[in-house]
Amino acid sequence: MLKSISLQNFRSYEKSEFSFDNITLIVGPNTTGKTNLIESIFLLSTGKSFRTDKDVQMLKFTKELARVKGKADDEELEVLITNGQVNGKSQYKKFLVNGVAKRRVDFAGHLLTVLFSPQDLDIIIDSPGLRRNFLDEVLEQVDRDYRIASISYSKALRQRNALLEQTQETGARNEKQFEYWDNLIIENGQTITAKRQEFIDFANSQEKDMFDFVLTYDKSVISKERLLQYAEAELASGVTLVGPHRDDFIVLMSKDSKSLHDVKFFGSRGQQRLAILQLKILELLFVEKVLGKRPVLILDDIFSELDEGHINLIFNEIGKQQTIISTTHKEFIPKKMLKSMKIISFIK
Repeated sequence: MLKSISLQNFRSYEKSEFSFDNITLIVGPNTTGKTNLIESIFLLSTGKSFRTDKDVQMLKFTKELARVKGKADDEELEVLITNGQVNGKSQYKKFLVNGVAKRRVDFAGHLLTVLFSPQDLDIIIDSPGLRRNFLDEVLEQVDRDYRIASISYSKALRQRNALLEQTQETGARNEKQFEYWDNLIIENGQTITAKRQEFIDFANSQEKDMFDFVLTYDKSVISKERLLQYAEAELASGVTLVGPHRDDFIVLMSKDSKSLHDVKFFGSRGQQRLAILQLKILELLFVEKVLGKRPVLILDDIFSELDEGHINLIFNEIGKQQTIISTTHKEFIPKKMLKSMKIISFIK
């Protein structure tokens, strides 16, 4: 449970503190800082933003250092971000748990969260990258080995792609260098694939009250044989063509008793949104299954994107764990429920 958070020079906040209850409502017009506050909670949970890959963008304009500090159960979590030159790096991020410095791989997972934001509504209909990000979001919180494999894989992939570009330019292939990075992406890629498969299998084994579907894991298997098979094509393109960075999954629904159809192409907009809601509930259940505790549910300004029926389905989940909700209007929340909520108001 997240008890409190303090922000210094983070996004639009110069210096602010907030406390949270079992159910907390953050209410106010757009551009007043609601999503910035949600982002800070996600940062404490995962060690990264869900809005940008560039840490410096989380700094308040003209400031050199930002600090996000939170109290979760009996632990103090802190993230420092600076755009100054520290240890030779132009962008620097530091993680602390109870004042002790940690790597991100050991920082993530102390505050468990499941975030549902408007951009999640496009997971099914948009690019495979969004679906891979969803898998990463689920697995990085609950599995340290997955976090390590993901970081190592990304680094090895960048180096291998640089080697492919170099080979394109020079016409000379250094087999010893390729062998080193090949081994790294194979070892870590196979770990990522296996753990993604575990989540897919879990999702398919669960009863689905909101929307029934089957997930098909469209995995890009990585092995020495596959890299050899695509060697010429990779040299022509200058990038690695196989591995979990090319994974995808397909959401299949039954339109009749005999056949399954891709929700992306055959589902209505309402069915696609129900599928996303169901995926998020499965994420909650998976975290609880693996770690034995329910994560904080964060709902970031999604009510304006959903119809009344979908909103009511979400309300059924609110009392099962600590929930933090942001919205532009209190009217989206039933009056009976408002009475039991702590309210953080950005309305002037």
